[in-house]
Amino acid sequence: MSDWGPVFVALVLFVLLTPGLLFQVPGHHRCVEFGNFKTSGASIFIHSLLYFGLICVFFLAVKVHLHLG
Repeated sequence: MSDWGPVFVALVLFVLLTPGLLFQVPGHHRCVEFGNFKTSGASIFIHSLLYFGLICVFFLAVKVHLHLG
């Protein structure tokens, strides 16, 4: 049996934290913009920091595990 928890969490967070898909911090005209499908270098940096922080929380503190098979 293999542990699919980290793969599933990383995939979901990657999709949800893609800059411009659901939200973008910082936006072009506002601090937070929703669903504009545009991105900038600053928003890529902020979203990658958010991704890294949430990955660390889920993997180290919560220890998410999902066993299939």
